[in-house]
Amino acid sequence: MNYETIRKDCCQANKALPETGLVDLTFGNVSVFDPSAKVFAIKPSGVPYDQLTPESMVILDLEGEIIEGSYRPSSDTPTHRYLFKQWHAGGLTSIVHTHSRNAVAFAQAAQAIPCLGTTHSDYFHGSIPLTRTMKSGEVETDYEWNTGKVIAECFEKNDPLMIPAVLVRNHGPFAWGSSAEKAVETAQALEIVSEMALKSLQLRDGAASVPPYLLDKHFYRKHGTTAYYGQPKKP
Repeated sequence: MNYETIRKDCCQANKALPETGLVDLTFGNVSVFDPSAKVFAIKPSGVPYDQLTPESMVILDLEGEIIEGSYRPSSDTPTHRYLFKQWHAGGLTSIVHTHSRNAVAFAQAAQAIPCLGTTHSDYFHGSIPLTRTMKSGEVETDYEWNTGKVIAECFEKNDPLMIPAVLVRNHGPFAWGSSAEKAVETAQALEIVSEMALKSLQLRDGAASVPPYLLDKHFYRKHGTTAYYGQPKKP
């Protein structure tokens, strides 16, 4: 099969990460899922962003078998695979993992990112959740796969597209979306609201969360069937 579209989208999205300031060195990756073929493309492990090409993306199926590609895939591949297996039916087609500095600060401090204002509300319908601490056995065996499991635990009663991001405790952020472009945008928004929250909490410890009615107004004017932000889509 020809996986040109997801190769191209995956390469372009990965190259966008350093351009947005979300990554240092090679600390980040993007994957893109093809719902019809049930395969996904992901960045090769440790390859500098400026050396990436569509052909260097690695194609895997949901069982973890490499379908195409001559490189070793990202070490985070099992985490991406777990989340695609759990959530692709709901429309998730791209996952972004970075070590963006402000979001990592919250993850290392073991604090969820509170929803303090409307900028946060525009992208996330509530606070960004924090995973539980991983157990030693989960780290020592199938670490990356188990990382996906603890992420999914945070959304057992919630729609992951309502809050399309999470902080893995002691590690860093994952974000996702219905396209590669949207997932990268969400990862960038996550870092922006992380910085805003950090500064707000420095100014006022225990700053109050945004009122629920204001949260709903800002989230739903951009998302869902009643959204009216931006221009209508052309038929």
